Amino acid sequence: MIFLSFDIEEFDMPKEYGFDIPFDDQIQISQKGLQYILDLLKKYNCKATFFSTVIFANASKDLVNRLINEGHELASHTYYHSDFENSHLLKSKKALEEEFGVTIEGLRMPRMAEVSDNEVEKAGYRYNSSINPTYLPGRYKKNHISRKYFKSNGVWQIPTAVSTWFRIPLFWLSFHNFPLKIYKWLVKKAIKSEGYAVLYFHPWEFTDLDKKEYNFPFYVRRNTGEKMVSRFEKLLQWIQKNNIKTEVCKNLVK
Repeated sequence: MIFLSFDIEEFDMPKEYGFDIPFDDQIQISQKGLQYILDLLKKYNCKATFFSTVIFANASKDLVNRLINEGHELASHTYYHSDFENSHLLKSKKALEEEFGVTIEGLRMPRMAEVSDNEVEKAGYRYNSSINPTYLPGRYKKNHISRKYFKSNGVWQIPTAVSTWFRIPLFWLSFHNFPLKIYKWLVKKAIKSEGYAVLYFHPWEFTDLDKKEYNFPFYVRRNTGEKMVSRFEKLLQWIQKNNIKTEVCKNLVK
């Protein structure tokens, strides 16, 4: 089984590389990518979980309502993408529930940041998918954590997929940079080992990231835009051909 997931947010990543992208552009770029994603998921009858910031959701109500109506799960990516305090856990959950009329069960922190289990449970979440159980210098040091979902202080933890050997993260960057054949092979190995794989991407990957002012390194820009749309469609075709079921994250820990 594969649990497709997407972090839908204001596209503020260029700020990490010194470019102050206007807020309207941040929203519009992510909206454009989300439309591609929803169209492809509908075409191949695949389900996914969308972790949304309140800021993006409020600016994209038609798209968020569409994903809910098409059977996908809406979960929280907190309130803002680049600003966080513990109070945002409950605040974002309530805001999404009140606006879209669904129960928000899941959380993913922006940039997979650490967050207190107690605070997550206190805010009423059932699961947290903010662990990348690998070692990436300057970003994650989680290679000691279980690759499989587990419960911690009353909250289910759903780590994202890594390879069975060397814990190579099977997230968006590896999808962009590995040969697609190798990526699919690693995902299949992970499914065989754990029984499932949680994969995650972002809408802005489906748009043109080659603009010089973004200052993105090649490994971020590689296979984005139209190439990403094509590669992701091939991934969905592979999922369909191999009769691999896709599900929403909340159903992993029912």
